[in-house]
Amino acid sequence: MPDKKPTQRKWSPHMWEGCDFFAWTKLLAKNRFAVRPGNWYVAAIASGVSFGHTVLKWLQHGQYGRRIAETKIEQPPIFIIGHWRTGTTLLHELMILDQRFTFPNTYHCMVPHHFLLTESLAKRYLTWMLPTRRPMDNMLVGWDRPQEDEFAMCLMGQPSPYSDFAFPNHSTFAPGSLDLEGLSPRELREWKRVFYRYLRTLTFHDPRRLVLKSPPHTARIRHLLDVFPDAKFVHIMRNPWVVFSSTVNLWRKLYQQHALQRPTFKGLEEYVLNTFVQMYARLEEGRKLVPAGQFHELRYEELVADPIDQMQKLYDSLNLGEFENLRPRLDDYLQRNADYETNKFDLAPEWREQIRTRWADVIARYGYTEP
Repeated sequence: MPDKKPTQRKWSPHMWEGCDFFAWTKLLAKNRFAVRPGNWYVAAIASGVSFGHTVLKWLQHGQYGRRIAETKIEQPPIFIIGHWRTGTTLLHELMILDQRFTFPNTYHCMVPHHFLLTESLAKRYLTWMLPTRRPMDNMLVGWDRPQEDEFAMCLMGQPSPYSDFAFPNHSTFAPGSLDLEGLSPRELREWKRVFYRYLRTLTFHDPRRLVLKSPPHTARIRHLLDVFPDAKFVHIMRNPWVVFSSTVNLWRKLYQQHALQRPTFKGLEEYVLNTFVQMYARLEEGRKLVPAGQFHELRYEELVADPIDQMQKLYDSLNLGEFENLRPRLDDYLQRNADYETNKFDLAPEWREQIRTRWADVIARYGYTEP
């Protein structure tokens, strides 16, 4: 939800300019350096910048490595989960209004290697590098705004479905990375090690309790509990027909912005259909493993209709403590964003039928009807 209407900036850098040298060369090599000529300049910039990120990463480790290694994550994170376009961003923004919580911002996630050293400089001099709003839903963008930690893991070279944004016409870069079930035991141990180290670095930067939001985590509850047995989860659901259209639009926008080849979008709808089924199957398996009092579920439609009531229920369910101190900040946020309107999409009859049949179990489970 936008807070205000600043002067519009539409240009933005490619996310690959946040890779270190090793992650970048691995991405290129596995895709056979298939960068189209029109994007050679992007590859050249990312290649040069990747050296700088690597050097700064080593400098940050030299200056802060020991203290980061000694940092304890005293309070287990709160994970906001849900399929893309179900309202996870809105819920994240509402939760971090609570001053007891912290979160990874856009700079932490897009420049994960050395943000302890460079964040203040970037915020001062590099604001022009970001668009004013997200292309898929018109929400505000900024270095300080909350972001998905999945981007950080991707740019640090860990298996992630987001790697596919670079070469969307190729087969998936990291099969099994959505739910981590396709990783080898060694790869899974490395993923957990890097993830924990990243959260430890965030905690060193700000010791408050972390609230994290990344849709892929919806399919990873089992593995997240291995790292944080006391973690709490908030799952948000939205009408599947709306989710389908909005997710297809999301991937199209991200491919157009970050692809290093000209995207054809072939099979995109099929990908969204299959990923939805996989994600909710893993969610149902994972939620059974979560101890009582550590899982809460809500609907986007109910959150939008009565955000104060829904947030109160969330706090009570997860025993997050005092809610009344948050209420005035919620009221202020909602007043500032009262004129926000969601995108609306037309949905062809054949895709309506595909959703109705292939997502039938999830539709029935949550009691949604076709809009």
